[in-house]
Amino acid sequence: MSVVDDIIRLFETQGHTAYYGEPVSQKEHALQTAHQAEQEGASASVVVAALVHDIGHVLRGLPEDIASQGIDSRHEDAGEAWLARHFGPAVTEPVKLHVAAKRYLCATDPDYQRRLSPASVQSLHLQGGPFRRDEIAAFEKHPYYREAVQLRRYDDAAKVPGWDVPGLEHYRQLLEAAVVHD
Repeated sequence: MSVVDDIIRLFETQGHTAYYGEPVSQKEHALQTAHQAEQEGASASVVVAALVHDIGHVLRGLPEDIASQGIDSRHEDAGEAWLARHFGPAVTEPVKLHVAAKRYLCATDPDYQRRLSPASVQSLHLQGGPFRRDEIAAFEKHPYYREAVQLRRYDDAAKVPGWDVPGLEHYRQLLEAAVVHD
């Protein structure tokens, strides 16, 4: 079984769980995020990153109310570590940085934080809150920070109940093309 089969199986078997206080499942959120990236003409690696950006949640199988328990699951680290065994940095770095991108946008875009869902605001506090000036500067030096910000914006808008978007098989070829070692 390939890593692409593993990813599809994970979302099919574990992705039915609610997406941490949002009105969609993990799988719906992943598919909506990837769909937005694809519709906006993002690079193939950003579309793949959009699809798998929260795979750390799916891998860990933590309860939906983890943030309510005051715990930051660090899903971005778990996801990046698992994905790095199979994908290069053009996929894994935006995944690793998508939480930092939320903190960055809260510090640099005056309207951004007001548009966050209540669940995302709750997790923001557990994740360290908006960046300080020194954190902004450090983040902007990362070679994949723009892709992470791009991914973050898709992520935030991917919480629409009943949105009809392409399924997992639609992304199989992109996933397979992005694998660097299986």
